Amino acid sequence: MKLLSGALISLTLILSLVIPVQASSVVDKNIKIEQAITQAMSTFQVPGVAVAIIKNNKVVMSKGFGVIEHGKSAKVTSDTLFGIASNTKAMTVALLANLVDEGKLTWKTKVIDIIPEFQMPNAYVTSQFTITDLLAHNSGLGLGAGDLMIWPHTTTTNDDVIKGIKHLPVVSSFRSEFAYDNLLYIVAGEVIARITGQSWNEVIQERIFTPLGMNNTSAAFSLIEKKNTNVARAHVPLNGKLNVVGGNFIERFGAAASVASSVNDMGLWLQAQLNQGAYGAKLDEKSPRLFSAKQSRTMWKAQTLRSVSEIETQQDKTHFSAYGLGWFMKDYHGVKLLHHGGGILGMVSKVVLVPEEDLAMVILTNQQSSFAVDAIYHQILNEYLELPKKDWIAYYHTKQTTKTAKEQSRLAKAADSVHKNSAHSLVLREYAQTYVDDWYGEIHITFKNNKLHMQFGNTPELKGTLEHYQHNTFIVRWHDKTLKADAFVNFNLNEDGGINYVTMKAVSRATDFSFDFHDLKLVPKN
Repeated sequence: MKLLSGALISLTLILSLVIPVQASSVVDKNIKIEQAITQAMSTFQVPGVAVAIIKNNKVVMSKGFGVIEHGKSAKVTSDTLFGIASNTKAMTVALLANLVDEGKLTWKTKVIDIIPEFQMPNAYVTSQFTITDLLAHNSGLGLGAGDLMIWPHTTTTNDDVIKGIKHLPVVSSFRSEFAYDNLLYIVAGEVIARITGQSWNEVIQERIFTPLGMNNTSAAFSLIEKKNTNVARAHVPLNGKLNVVGGNFIERFGAAASVASSVNDMGLWLQAQLNQGAYGAKLDEKSPRLFSAKQSRTMWKAQTLRSVSEIETQQDKTHFSAYGLGWFMKDYHGVKLLHHGGGILGMVSKVVLVPEEDLAMVILTNQQSSFAVDAIYHQILNEYLELPKKDWIAYYHTKQTTKTAKEQSRLAKAADSVHKNSAHSLVLREYAQTYVDDWYGEIHITFKNNKLHMQFGNTPELKGTLEHYQHNTFIVRWHDKTLKADAFVNFNLNEDGGINYVTMKAVSRATDFSFDFHDLKLVPKN
């Protein structure tokens, strides 16, 4: 009995020593992370950030930093709503997984069996296109193809999006290459609506937000309660100053990117992900589920391979990179990382899962600096995976500075090569017509006060003035400078000297890929 009592006493002493050390360890990690967040906000000019970290099925951080709007006093909290943008995609996939569990469809179900009018540019591809193909970013369409139908805020409907897809240019063969896509996730939302007989907004509320207790989360900006003032404003830096922009969290993106959430609510979503769909206070075989463990494994299975750079291999110890269903994935210092970013005008978000470490995080920001978000999430991984010390804020600041300088140099060289004395072939008034693109619709060029003006028919924000560049190429300077999307407008003339068609291309390579001007082919409207 003496020996047993001694052993118990020793065990008690050991536990009393171990528990405080573990708690202190988490506290120490979080202190360093909070310092990094504050530093990143200052370095990258970010007014507000919210972060939640899950470890061993517990929330070890859920906190806001900074302010909701630059120049105002309201603080970001763990309940502040942000647009999570493309982190909506994993939720849409989870809804489909739920329907697969119910036997209402399979991952191999043909899209035309649910949406008969769905057409890809190629008839064979249309006939073979499955639910998985909607989600894996390997359709053969180009990066962000057709995003101008929904970005910036447009009057286009989901029916218009579905009708427009067949007119988009194909850049690779079916299922051969990765190219990030938003429109096909909108189609996935329509699949959910047609199977359930409810709108995607209603289904995600009933099958994800309500069960998990994500009580502040909304499927779209317009659904946020009007009395809720704890909503982040989006910011774009321009000439060193922050500008408040947007205000609707790209509602037209629907199932691809329209959810508004907080880190408190997103923490509940991440816990369910780490628990392979299970949720609740007590986790066992009887726990309620968003989806089965089998479907979790399917969503986390590589579908489309992506290239890995030499820098990633050396720096991150990454040997594979892929896209699953709603998730990017790669190996990172010996562990599997599942992650996704989300970006809208003036906001960036990031979600990261490390299942084998029972670790997850969400970062929400109200400025569009992806460098800030990348620095923060890498710093969190450094602490919780106990990796060699590295100043990720300094690393990404250098990366940003180098990238900006390189693009400025390229633009300067391009400007120097312009034939400054070249003239346009037609008098300005002759360029003023209504033009039509098969997938986008009408774009209007008008002549007023001896200048040409452009207005996208379905996109009120896309209006600007054309200035002559060289020959029959102009640059449209958008009135809203925060879009950072000025574009070349090239008029192709026919043998009679009339306008045959018009093409467009972003001036800067830093322009967001969703401004897919290069996919347009505008012909004069008869």
